[in-house]
Amino acid sequence: MNMGKDATVADVQEGLDVSPFIRAFKMKAERWDVDAQELEMSMPFTELAERLDGTGQFHGGPIASLIDTVGCYALGYVLGHGVPTINFRTDYLRAAKGKGLRAIAKVRRAGRTVGVVDVDVYNQDDGKLVAVGRATYSSSAG
Repeated sequence: MNMGKDATVADVQEGLDVSPFIRAFKMKAERWDVDAQELEMSMPFTELAERLDGTGQFHGGPIASLIDTVGCYALGYVLGHGVPTINFRTDYLRAAKGKGLRAIAKVRRAGRTVGVVDVDVYNQDDGKLVAVGRATYSSSAG
């Protein structure tokens, strides 16, 4: 698996696919822009992610997991190694519903010991911003 600045979207997807949790939610790498230090991922709506039966709304837990996952992988691919989460927060702006979600992570700082990533999450159907997150990761290798 190629993990670094020269990685492709296929390399990122290969990294995602080794996690049973990520596979269960069918998260997919859509775009990796090394120059902008941005990673875009999608997550389809599934019964596993539904807030209440029949609502068609995402539960907050899978949204938070998407934020943490896309942030972690964005910073990891900038640095060239895995990074553990120190802390993250999620602000839910409106109900997330429809066929899926799109999350865009922007690396704000890739420091020697700490990295910070901002994430915006959108409904795929109407493009509305449904949640925002900020995550802090330990960026030191090993």
